[in-house]
Amino acid sequence: MKNFRAGKAMNDTAGPAVVDGERGEALVLVPKHGFLKRWRQYFGAQVALEHTDVLMLTCCFVSGLLDSVVYSAWGTFVSMQTGNTIFVGLGPSGQDANKAFRWAKSLTSIVCFLFGAFFFSRFYRALEPLRRSTLVLSFLLQSLLIFSTAVMVASGYITGMVNNTSSGINWKTEIPIVFLSFQAAGQIVTSRNLNLSEIPTVVLTSVICDFASDPSLLAPLAQNVKRNRRFLAFVGILAGAIAGGWISKAASSMQPVLWLAGGLKLSVAVAWAWWREKAPAATPA
Repeated sequence: MKNFRAGKAMNDTAGPAVVDGERGEALVLVPKHGFLKRWRQYFGAQVALEHTDVLMLTCCFVSGLLDSVVYSAWGTFVSMQTGNTIFVGLGPSGQDANKAFRWAKSLTSIVCFLFGAFFFSRFYRALEPLRRSTLVLSFLLQSLLIFSTAVMVASGYITGMVNNTSSGINWKTEIPIVFLSFQAAGQIVTSRNLNLSEIPTVVLTSVICDFASDPSLLAPLAQNVKRNRRFLAFVGILAGAIAGGWISKAASSMQPVLWLAGGLKLSVAVAWAWWREKAPAATPA
């Protein structure tokens, strides 16, 4: 009868091996922590930048969805902070009589967007901006904040009725404005980290200006990628606003739009989890 004994691991990711006592050959290699190591390596890798503009253009559509229904229901924006600045400016003179305390909601949105940019920029720096796990966690958090708002509307805790003509203010709506404004900042911070400043995802003024002033505006499609991205960013936000308007009108509520926006953000997080890894740098000969 052959004599078997335990032997040492054959490599760093393996556990004890069963060794033939007569021939001294490893017959069975039992993996040890191999899966966890591969998992850490996979999510610790940096993603390739090619075609990441598709995910940022998806975020443009989400911005259009959210701003259209939030404005219709609560009279403010969560992405377009230029409009909110004007609403805050109209507050002291009392010329925004149609929406009482709109300036307060807009100020909340501006401040929370500011804190969101502060948080996400440092979050990315601390965990490496192009690491797969960093991007997945960032967009999971963004989608969670949108889903939390959808749950509050679905439960009746806050009103989600669109075309709200009430002259009063429901201070409970400050909570979802905080959530949605904070998460919106994550998009533009991500676009900067991906070197896609032509797709800021939350603003159009600079996009339109850069598009119109591009010296290669009339160049063939394949020769001016940045122009193409600016145009699609404009279309994405506009299409999101149109879709949000029609969906919320049909449902008489912002709820289905919130679920859709959260689902799209979640799909971006899933896409990052499966995104192609950045190719290793070529070793000089």
